[in-house]
Amino acid sequence: MATAAEPAAAEPEAEPEAGRRADGEEDAAKAAETRGKASSRAVAAATNTTPGPGWDRPEEDVSESDGDEEFAMASSVESSLGEYEWEYDEEEEKNQLEIERLEEQLSINVYDYNCHVDLIRLLRLEGELTKVRIARQKMSEIFPLTEELWLEWLHDEISMAQDSLDREHVYDLFEKAVKDYICPNIWLEYGQYSVGGIGQKGGLEKVRSVFERALSSVGLHMTKGLAIWEAYREFESAIVEAARPIAAFLSPFDREQTFDSQLEKVHSLFRRQLVIPLYDMETTFAEYEEWSEDPIPESVVQNYNKALQQLEKYKPHEEALLQAEAPRLAEYQAYIDFEMKIGDPARIQLIFERALVENCLVPDLWIRYSQYLDRQLKVKDLVLSVHNRAVRNCPWTVALWSRYLLAMERHGVDHRVISVTFEKALNAGFIQATDYVEIWQAYLDYLRRRVDFKQDSSKELEELRATFTRALEYLKQEVEERFNESGDPSCMIMQNWARIEARLCNNMQKARELWDSIMTKGNAKYANMWLEYYNLERAHGDTQHCRKALHRAVQCTSDYPEHVCEVLLTMERTEGTLEDWDVAVQKTEARLARVNEQRLKAAEKEAALVQQEEEKAEQRKRARAEKKALKKKKKPRGTDKRRADEDDEKEWGYEEEEQPTKRRRVENSVPPAREAQDMNVDLGPTGQCAPMDVDPPSKQKEKAASLRRDVPRVRHDSSKDGVTVFVSNLPYSMEEPAANLRPLFETCGAVTEIRPIFSNRGDFRGYCYVEFEEEKSALQALELDRKSVEGRPMFVSPCVDKSKNPDFKVFRYSTALEKHKLFISGLPFSCTKEELEEICKAHGTVKDLRLVTNRAGKPKGLAYVEYENESQASQAVMKMDGMTIKENVIKVAISNPPQRKVPEKAEARKAPGGPMVPRQTYGARGKGRTQLSLLPRALQRPSAAAPQAENGPAPSLAVATPAATEAPKMSNADFAKLLMRK
Repeated sequence: MATAAEPAAAEPEAEPEAGRRADGEEDAAKAAETRGKASSRAVAAATNTTPGPGWDRPEEDVSESDGDEEFAMASSVESSLGEYEWEYDEEEEKNQLEIERLEEQLSINVYDYNCHVDLIRLLRLEGELTKVRIARQKMSEIFPLTEELWLEWLHDEISMAQDSLDREHVYDLFEKAVKDYICPNIWLEYGQYSVGGIGQKGGLEKVRSVFERALSSVGLHMTKGLAIWEAYREFESAIVEAARPIAAFLSPFDREQTFDSQLEKVHSLFRRQLVIPLYDMETTFAEYEEWSEDPIPESVVQNYNKALQQLEKYKPHEEALLQAEAPRLAEYQAYIDFEMKIGDPARIQLIFERALVENCLVPDLWIRYSQYLDRQLKVKDLVLSVHNRAVRNCPWTVALWSRYLLAMERHGVDHRVISVTFEKALNAGFIQATDYVEIWQAYLDYLRRRVDFKQDSSKELEELRATFTRALEYLKQEVEERFNESGDPSCMIMQNWARIEARLCNNMQKARELWDSIMTKGNAKYANMWLEYYNLERAHGDTQHCRKALHRAVQCTSDYPEHVCEVLLTMERTEGTLEDWDVAVQKTEARLARVNEQRLKAAEKEAALVQQEEEKAEQRKRARAEKKALKKKKKPRGTDKRRADEDDEKEWGYEEEEQPTKRRRVENSVPPAREAQDMNVDLGPTGQCAPMDVDPPSKQKEKAASLRRDVPRVRHDSSKDGVTVFVSNLPYSMEEPAANLRPLFETCGAVTEIRPIFSNRGDFRGYCYVEFEEEKSALQALELDRKSVEGRPMFVSPCVDKSKNPDFKVFRYSTALEKHKLFISGLPFSCTKEELEEICKAHGTVKDLRLVTNRAGKPKGLAYVEYENESQASQAVMKMDGMTIKENVIKVAISNPPQRKVPEKAEARKAPGGPMVPRQTYGARGKGRTQLSLLPRALQRPSAAAPQAENGPAPSLAVATPAATEAPKMSNADFAKLLMRK
């Protein structure tokens, strides 16, 4: 039909177009051709009807209307397919661009794990089988692949295997897979695949070899080892059942050689399995009883009961693993400790392997495993395999590389292999400059042990010297360029080189040259460096060079010059002449005089700085006093004097209880709403409010503040700390804090009360207490910490009395080195969290990102980014450090914040005429208005400051002190009367 011919004719045009899109690649051209043929078949199927009686009618019998309908149908189908192909091509082009980007990224940094995974996924999606095979091979050379990646690769290769060569290739892949991790599923897949090749030469032996290796590897696995045993046993049982029909026709000799021997293999598998403590052992024992025609031997029953007893010992650890969530590191550590006490090497190795499957990125676990193998088993292939897997999983950990080099040397690995391993370590991307120094030192130690120093010159000695030179150049160029430091400020590598030249090569000239270089790198001011050089000269040099070294040390040392001078005088006293002694005394006295003069000048300078600070503090104090004096002059007179006196009385009454700090426990409760009759509202004759004058906002605010001043103070009940949270850093301008905060905290649970804190004048102090009905609501409210409220980050912390819990810390962020977290500085203030997260996601999985802000919620240009593991963090440092964001050059480093300073406790001081009392503590602004004491000296009594709690003063004791009973609070009028009596 004509409609079927149209897409067929359009077919040749689609092929060159697809070829141009694929840049002439053969695979893409074939794919385009296949799509073109599929399109033509689809159009033909859509336009032709099912064959019937009129199928072979000539074309002229078809009416014109039928032809138009067919043409319209074909056109619509063709257009829909064209749109689909256009969308498909657009998606394909997008994937190709992403593949090119990932390949370029890997060309820059081949240790980007996530980039490898994404590239393999896209290539597999596009059907690029050759490229995806190459990508998988490259990744497997650098990283151990997970169980999922290996199974996906194996299934793809199995589906494409056609002949014996392909089967051998799959076998090779299985061998690589079982070396990365001990995975029961991969071993099971390996055994089942080998069964498929039983018809080939040596196929039966191959199957049994695979299953035997699987049993030795994972047969002790208590939860997953059962599947391997059952698969092996089912295979051998199938052979028995296949031989059973012909067994009756065999001679006794042939029967014993074939059928009976095969039957014994099944018996042997049952007996071997029942000796090992595995889950569901009872079912296996019942199955053996049912299968066996003879009674089970007593020895097998005894071994089975013994295995059941062992299973009960292991069950608590296995159940802990089943109940815990991945990665279950703590549970595995406890299980490892348990196995270590028992001491079975096979089970210890298995539990380590099980732990590493889920915790392959934990360097300490690899170190512990490799250390056990190095000290206990000492099997070369096993030890080197574990070390190799360790550095492939955690290439950023220098300790693993150093241990790997030692293990290779210990087991006599070829020198070229060790050198190649060292070069891989240099390219692993360590996160600290000191790591490079450590790996260089480990390799240099290995080269030093290869040298036979009895010979004057050898190939090994020349290689050692060349490597020392290369190490110094590498630290100076590569490491300093990346970290802005060499990582070796004390020049330990050069010191070791100098010792080798002096002690082992008897080349003091070279050693002196090296020490001169060490001193020129900023080490000449340290006494210990000069004394190290002096000891080297004493052991391998001569007295003249020792004297020169000490004379230079006297002139250059700045940290401990007295000690260097003493060493020089001691040497001259025992070995020197009179002239040498006079010169030494003269130089040491002159040097010590200069040092004392410098120290005196430094002390005077420091005293002058202290005096300047005291003068500035005095000036600030006078300025505050003058400002307060001006405020007092502007106070209202006459009728307002009584109100001012009342304010003064309030300040005198509550000065000791309420300090102007946000961490108080003395609280003001929010005044309840007044009823109409309490507010003296005039009601009209109709019962409605009579019209009244409305005060301006300023007077309304003053009235509200006066109402809050009249509310009695309510102390915090410490028994309710468990259901109470302390909320701070709220806006001071917030009106009705309780009403505004209640909807926010009611999302966490039922709120009993919100108590905002007000000053003596009725102003909101920016913090409050929120009391819930249930403790779980208070714990949930802590998640609101740092939530923005009216443009400021609200701080929510537990309500804890620090006098009872001195070790309680509110600061929730870590202050230790976190290798999986980055610290970014220099960010533009306009950079948002979403923008920064988009940049960081390109280098790994971002678990958390925090922009640092000040108390007002304004950004400070700093951020902390937490990645999934140390490898991603180290890669992000290399890629992002020095990056430009919105014209700002940022700095990126591993998070290592300084330790937070612990506030010093107030020192006890002894009051005149009284016992030792703690020093009075005040808020951030001092005592407040009442700076000068108006109490006569004759009436003064020592008073102890209230103990400070985490969020405010602790509640006062119920028993009053004698001083408090003798000196009650008095007003200004009382003081005036006292003065008038005198």
